Amino acid sequence: MDFQVIGTFIWYYYICKREVWLMAHQLEPDQDDENIRMGKIIGEKTYPRDKKEIDLGNAKLDLMRTEKGELIVGEVKKSSRFKESATRQLQFYLLQLKEMGIEAKGELLFPEERNKLEVLLDETAEIEIRRIMKDIQAIVASDRPPEVVKIKHCRKCAYSEFCWS
Repeated sequence: MDFQVIGTFIWYYYICKREVWLMAHQLEPDQDDENIRMGKIIGEKTYPRDKKEIDLGNAKLDLMRTEKGELIVGEVKKSSRFKESATRQLQFYLLQLKEMGIEAKGELLFPEERNKLEVLLDETAEIEIRRIMKDIQAIVASDRPPEVVKIKHCRKCAYSEFCWS
């Protein structure tokens, strides 16, 4: 299997490693799931002045702008509920840009909460992102998904029918 870690895998790694395996093996979540639809709508309707959906191959940036000569990469989320996942996903994008020779700062944007959070890629974060990438590769290389484990996020998960049927 030709596999490349993408930002979405980083996001789900912190929520459910089983989702990482399922997505990496082209088992897509229910696209009619309310949370998935809501996320797409928020991404399309907010921040109209910024450049959106920038595709870097294994990184798809929600938005990008320059501010006072600095490149700002934004990741739009429905809520701050998964702040750690979102932070790591954005740090992954900042690392991808750094490896291309592009320095940038990150912003997590929560339009429903009218809030934003600055995200930087420091040495500690870079080490953590590289560790996560290796762990994700090991998860995906497995013949079977990780065992199903009931967690608080299962109730609203777009994979719930797959895992609990």
